Amino acid sequence: MLDIVDVEPPHPGPGEVRITVRAAGVNPSDWKRREGQYRTFEEVVFPAGLGVEGSGIVDEVGPGVRDVTIGDMVFGFGTNTMAEQAILTHWAKKPNSLSFEVAAALPVVSDTATRALDQVGVAQGQTLLVSGAAGGVGTAIVQLARLRGITVIGTASAAKHDYLRGLGVVPTTYGDGLEQRVGDLVPGGVNAAIDVVGSGVIPELVRIVGDPVHVLSVADFSAEQHGAKFSQGPPVDPAGLLATMAELCAAGSFTLQIDRTFPLDQVKEAQAVSQSGRVTGKLVVCVD
Repeated sequence: MLDIVDVEPPHPGPGEVRITVRAAGVNPSDWKRREGQYRTFEEVVFPAGLGVEGSGIVDEVGPGVRDVTIGDMVFGFGTNTMAEQAILTHWAKKPNSLSFEVAAALPVVSDTATRALDQVGVAQGQTLLVSGAAGGVGTAIVQLARLRGITVIGTASAAKHDYLRGLGVVPTTYGDGLEQRVGDLVPGGVNAAIDVVGSGVIPELVRIVGDPVHVLSVADFSAEQHGAKFSQGPPVDPAGLLATMAELCAAGSFTLQIDRTFPLDQVKEAQAVSQSGRVTGKLVVCVD
């Protein structure tokens, strides 16, 4: 059950800042956490707030913070970010050229994508298959892979193929016959595969790649049962990651499409759309 309630404003602890929230990213982890899917590796105590990433203006600084001051525009990882005020635990200054909406949607997809690429074992000059390439995490994976000199094949519905082509991806549809379609597109074979959506495709990805060591999922908890990898965990260097993404976005080397935005009082609708799985890029909750 999801309710909007009034609570006391949070205050930052050591090494934290509070922001007046301008936008908060919506992620599948929001509803998966509420459903209890993360209970095996993460403790969640209800009632709980919602949102782990956001952007806004610093309005209170915790002890020991030296790199920002009140009034600075920042984005980053935090707690209960779908609110009027929220605590950020890691952040970077928001470039003027980057909207609050896009900035709020960057942290989770950037971390997930970077971690997946580092763990799956794919290198410059090789080919990567991304199952579910048009969503937020998929969008980040394919762009960061292309920046590493990796050829990307991405699955998505036919309506999203032009979007993927615009990101430098060779698109194909998902579903029955994927192995044959990928074989036709890449006669030399695929070196690695990443599953973004958790649609039960891991066994087929293992057959396509030929080695489960180079197959990874960020969404299918059963991946390891097939010899593949399951990737999850806190960011290794969140501050460094955010700074890098700010630079890439400011330089125009990385873009993130915002599929839809919702006002804070429509957070339930935002969560329902996220759970439907039919999202191109990211969903964002905006706070006036």
